[in-house]
Amino acid sequence: MPKTKSSTNRRKSEIDTRLSTRTLKQIDSLPEHAQHIYKKVHASAFRQYQDPEKRRGGKSQSVEEVAHKAAWAAVNQKYEKKGEKWVRKD
Repeated sequence: MPKTKSSTNRRKSEIDTRLSTRTLKQIDSLPEHAQHIYKKVHASAFRQYQDPEKRRGGKSQSVEEVAHKAAWAAVNQKYEKKGEKWVRKD
């Protein structure tokens, strides 16, 4: 029987980039495309900035903080909040 990947059987070299419940609630109000942007950039930044030497602030910011900032910056390039709604920029 082939082996399947499970959360308890992950290789140590894999990085867990899952979003917290709090973050998921924060991005829930975003349009689907903006949520996709956030998730992709967050995961990429999380992997990229594991090493504190690669972070602009070094150890003063956690990898989660840096990934969160990068993801919001990416969303803000394409979307803006007007009132209570997020809309795509022209």
